[in-house]
Amino acid sequence: MYTSYFKEANDPRFHIVSSPTPDCWIHAENATLDDIERLSKVLKVESEDIKDALDMMEIARIERIEKDSFVVYVRFPYMQEIGVYTATLTIILSSEYLVTICPATCHIIEKLLSEKTTVATNMRAKLLIHILLRIVQEYTKVIRRIRAEVINQEKDISTVSDREITELTRKEENLNQCQNSLQPLKEVIEEILSGKFTILYEKDQDLLEDLLLATEQAEEMCRLSLRIISSLRNSVQVIITNQFNKTIRLLTALTIILTFPTVISSIYGMNIPLPFERSPKAFYFIMGFVFLVITVTLYFFRRRKWL
Repeated sequence: MYTSYFKEANDPRFHIVSSPTPDCWIHAENATLDDIERLSKVLKVESEDIKDALDMMEIARIERIEKDSFVVYVRFPYMQEIGVYTATLTIILSSEYLVTICPATCHIIEKLLSEKTTVATNMRAKLLIHILLRIVQEYTKVIRRIRAEVINQEKDISTVSDREITELTRKEENLNQCQNSLQPLKEVIEEILSGKFTILYEKDQDLLEDLLLATEQAEEMCRLSLRIISSLRNSVQVIITNQFNKTIRLLTALTIILTFPTVISSIYGMNIPLPFERSPKAFYFIMGFVFLVITVTLYFFRRRKWL
């Protein structure tokens, strides 16, 4: 189901109108195929031209659907308990309407509709820029939070646990999602900035240039965070390998040390004539010899720093 909003420049907030009117903003949240069919009639376009708006895996791109209409596909981030995900948001600019379509709940649009702003619904290009700016700001917020968590985890990597390694992998996956969405989004902004799709006023062009710079900064921050995670993961791998090698050395040394008493016990367990077999102090001689061998072996391993 979609809702129509209207706002003039002197209005503090967007207000709902009963039906789509020229210069209004139409927003379809949790959109369905029925919504696509109805919106295609309002926009006077083929429903097939905007059906990709329901694809949750659609990548950011821009394309013209009519002479005076074009559609922008972008992805916005949203948080869940197990991490960050991205969803599709479609923005359509026609000669009369601005339409946003989301197959899920878009908190960015909800927040924008509830806030006070000076942008009117007839300023379609400026409204498009504001939506894209909010999306980039949301990516920046997510990336900064992940980066802060990674830097905090980097402070003491010597005691990293399996759960923290899993969390680190999840953060890397989240950052990769952000990076994969920011790169095509930057290309979309560059396409709009070229002026091939809509006429831009000087202020709109300045806003777009600032938006492009913000997108590049968010992308660079994402790359830097990924490099930090890669460095941290390599450090953890080195520490784990070193600890594993120490454990193997210790077990090998213990195996060698315990081999001597095992061999001597095996020999004296044979049913054959053996030295000191009739001596009442044979046990003490044998045990003393065993302890002597163990002590010498331990001293040798300590000198070589194997223990």
